[in-house]
Amino acid sequence: MSTVADKLAKKSSHKTSAKQVRLRLVYIDFWSAVKLSFLAAIAIAVVTVVAFVLVFLVVQTTGLITKADGFLGNFTDGTILLSSFVSLPQVLAFSAIVAILNLVVVTVLGAVLAGIYNLAVKVTGGLLVGFTSN
Repeated sequence: MSTVADKLAKKSSHKTSAKQVRLRLVYIDFWSAVKLSFLAAIAIAVVTVVAFVLVFLVVQTTGLITKADGFLGNFTDGTILLSSFVSLPQVLAFSAIVAILNLVVVTVLGAVLAGIYNLAVKVTGGLLVGFTSN
């Protein structure tokens, strides 16, 4: 005799066949790569500025700048002080310059890598990617 539980057990043991598709990535759109790398560079720029400010605040809170002033003062008779070169506005300006340069470099790098990939596809045939439906 067959019960409902036996029928359900037979159904659950039977695996459904998942359809698999293999596709080749043969082209990366140049402007899409530029836009995506630009957005990634903006995120990196924000992280850079925040990291610079946090490191400066930690260094200032721990008093390392005043200790470095005392150390440099021993060698330079107090004429050169680190605190005159390192303050919050100067750290913000430096981090902004680094972030802008990084923004340009990462955006150009994304465009160059897309172009290199598009040229390499002509030789290699592209990247084979497999997809499955569950």
